[in-house]
Amino acid sequence: MYRIMKKIILQAVFLCLPLLLLAQEPIKNRVQSVIDSSHANNLVLKQSFEINAPLDAVWNAYTTKKGWESWATAKAEIDFKINGIIKTNYNKNGEIGDDSTITLHIINYIPKRMLTLQAEITKNFPAFMKADEKDLFNMILFEEISATKTKVISYGIGYKKNEKYMSLMKFFIQGNEQSYINLISYLETGKPSVKY
Repeated sequence: MYRIMKKIILQAVFLCLPLLLLAQEPIKNRVQSVIDSSHANNLVLKQSFEINAPLDAVWNAYTTKKGWESWATAKAEIDFKINGIIKTNYNKNGEIGDDSTITLHIINYIPKRMLTLQAEITKNFPAFMKADEKDLFNMILFEEISATKTKVISYGIGYKKNEKYMSLMKFFIQGNEQSYINLISYLETGKPSVKY
């Protein structure tokens, strides 16, 4: 009887071991970043990750004040509609509308499938980006993998294929990856990995 119980316990441990290892995988390893430089004059920054959270929760994190303030910025103000605006401020002591506010225009969206944003290029961005402002977009795709798992793919579009943008890519990749790690942490544990 003891041998049979021991064998059953060992089999259960071996069956569950891959799940335990997957659950312990560091969040930072779950975000994939790739720069596509195959286009003649442009770079596309593709970043993707999966979240163990329902599609509705992920969508709400991107489209509501509570969502943005839970993972992305200290303060947010949102008028979510086509041609609407998302205003954010990373400074918890700042105010929406002050010099550190970042304004994102909602170009279009398909509910729970796709969201296209365009940032106003202010002094918070490198000055050389101002000339390219009309070409710069962030397209985010949402895919329901299961009732409790969602895939997000973000495309940064319109970066120029030159030395200035190539050096900027490292900054954008690191900053975006940290934000996505915050999002994963917030949706899977209830707490962002970093407080602004």
